[in-house]
Amino acid sequence: MPKTGISELDEKIVSALERLAHVLRTLLWEEATESRLSPIQIQTLLYLNAHSEGLCRVGQLAQEFGLTPATMSDAVASLEAKGLLTRKLCPEDRRAQTLRLTAKGRRSSAKLSRWADAFYQQLEHFSYEEKTQALQFLLKLIESLHRSGVITVARICLTCRFFRPHAHRDSRTPHHCALMDKPLAESDLRVDCPEHETAPALSSA
Repeated sequence: MPKTGISELDEKIVSALERLAHVLRTLLWEEATESRLSPIQIQTLLYLNAHSEGLCRVGQLAQEFGLTPATMSDAVASLEAKGLLTRKLCPEDRRAQTLRLTAKGRRSSAKLSRWADAFYQQLEHFSYEEKTQALQFLLKLIESLHRSGVITVARICLTCRFFRPHAHRDSRTPHHCALMDKPLAESDLRVDCPEHETAPALSSA
């Protein structure tokens, strides 16, 4: 029986998401064992490989992964000792350090990026429409969790000040990005946009 105030459908959705999260954690742990890196070290390498230097500071990564700065610093120090990343002083703030991958770190990241291949292989069996609907739901869920403060970092279109939902009559590209001045299809919506700027209503929330 569902808990008071929670529908059976809601419980099933949370249970399904938890099961998927468990599978993703398991895949990441398997990769961690093979590479002799911890899951957070793997996530750090993948993150640094996918983001610009402006988003690659210890404090930013700690916030991104929901960790304390001390825990994040330990992971960074370990990766630095392994020769996988280096630190660089920020010209605009000499107290801050930007992290960047070494050549060895980029090679490791390229290899580690295959950790979710089992998921990608199964996604090939679903239609474009099914995957688009799934993306819509997940982005709306992330937006809702961000608004409520459960998720602290959400660089998705739905939380960006440049996003204009349903700005066009064209059902194929109904949304608009004011930064790029470009219509967007549902499948164009980003999960992690480097140009993201949080909408004012969310910034003050």
